[in-house]
Amino acid sequence: MAAEPAFEIPSRPSRRYPGPGGLEYEGGTRFGLDPVASPDRSLQALVESVLDDGPYRYGDFLELPMPLYLVRDDETTDVFRVAIRDGVVWLHVLPETQSGGLRAFYDRLSERSAVEWSVSREEVE
Repeated sequence: MAAEPAFEIPSRPSRRYPGPGGLEYEGGTRFGLDPVASPDRSLQALVESVLDDGPYRYGDFLELPMPLYLVRDDETTDVFRVAIRDGVVWLHVLPETQSGGLRAFYDRLSERSAVEWSVSREEVE
């Protein structure tokens, strides 16, 4: 059995406010959850089923060409972004995100799907 991912966060993004009502993040860490085999349904439907069953509050970001959600885990109180792009579920760390919330999301996603997941970590510039 493969080692479980630790979701260690080596760097966090900083917030930048470029103008009235604007918010941007610079730097940080993101985790890629890549299904080893094709899931039995679309990644968006799978992610939304995990979010709908809770303990999450979430919202879809604007009208973008990819699903992007701002997620709050009511059990861990962690807030992070979830994006789906090119067949990978991306967990974007925000300044106060802790590993526990990311781990809980991964566990729920793994339990909900019948596939194994490869987890990668990237530092964002």
